[in-house]
Amino acid sequence: MNEKPKESVPNDQSNNPLHGVKLADILDTLVEKQGWEKMAKEVNINCFKNNPSIKSSLTFLRKTPWAREQVEKLYLKVIKK
Repeated sequence: MNEKPKESVPNDQSNNPLHGVKLADILDTLVEKQGWEKMAKEVNINCFKNNPSIKSSLTFLRKTPWAREQVEKLYLKVIKK
């Protein structure tokens, strides 16, 4: 009879379209739908321009909040199409 209460999604996350989406999945989707060259035009960062890879992009974006925010905005724009 010792049941744990079910965890609910906090109200501030319930309408967040990025909630539960991994950064790697965001990059995979963008590369598939747009390619590195178009991504580099949309978000001007070197990891999209020079020798682009998911691994290098993840490393950079995890350390650079402004760039991650731009990539997330691009992702939301792309998935709405």
